[in-house]
Amino acid sequence: MASTSTEGALEPRPAHRRRDRNNGRPPKRKITKPKLSSDGLDRLIQVEVIPRLVAAHSVPGNADDAQHISQDEADAFGSLPVKLEANELLTEVEVFLTRGVSPESIFVDLLAPSARKLGELWEEDSADFVEVTMGLWRLQEVMREIALRTPSIAGRIFAPRSALIASMPGEQHSFGTVMVEECFSRAGWDTELLANSNEQILADKLGEQVFDLVGLTISCDYHIQPLPNLIRTLRNSSKNADVQIMIGGRVPNENPGLAEVVGADGTAANARTAIEVADELVAEFAPDGAFSS
Repeated sequence: MASTSTEGALEPRPAHRRRDRNNGRPPKRKITKPKLSSDGLDRLIQVEVIPRLVAAHSVPGNADDAQHISQDEADAFGSLPVKLEANELLTEVEVFLTRGVSPESIFVDLLAPSARKLGELWEEDSADFVEVTMGLWRLQEVMREIALRTPSIAGRIFAPRSALIASMPGEQHSFGTVMVEECFSRAGWDTELLANSNEQILADKLGEQVFDLVGLTISCDYHIQPLPNLIRTLRNSSKNADVQIMIGGRVPNENPGLAEVVGADGTAANARTAIEVADELVAEFAPDGAFSS
């Protein structure tokens, strides 16, 4: 397959960042299309298109009153990212927001299934690699725009917890990792994101700053072997002796019991339980006074 040779790769998020907690609604941005490079395409094709670990937390309130996305609606939306530009895709998503569907539900019940659908289209040869790559970029831009427009969830049972969310060193694709970080943040966690990092960068970050939790997304089988050593290194480097380490993604989902084998504290098989598991893990080591009244 011939690859595109243009200047610049997909524009990633910065390697690490502190989230902006501004609750104001910013003006609507115009979403522009990125340029693709052969290097960017080659990196993406070598890893799983869709990491499966995505997480979200329900908006506080009466669940019976919440608006939901039906399976038919999710199915109809699934392949749109390969057909519509990012601004057009955002217009489709705005219909759900107007109806009262929560951003968290949009992330987990609409965007994540759509990302998986793009992976299926690629495997079935129903869409070429450039179409799938651009579709993933459009989904990520929509997610970022929604996150900027809507305030994070407030009022947690516990005092704020901190999480470092990262892709496994050596993995280049970060859609799932970005979504995990966004959902943890919206659930009230104080988060930082590390994408395209290495073992030393992760260890240095944990040595510089106290985190309650580290979340690693893993989508490539060849990353299983170095995982135990990486987890030991992270624990030894951490300023928090009780740091909890979770793993998620295609590899843990397809290998039950992997978390225990590699020395991680937990994993989540689906999006709905990831933050609940993290809450439980951190709560076990919460100091006195961590509960808010």
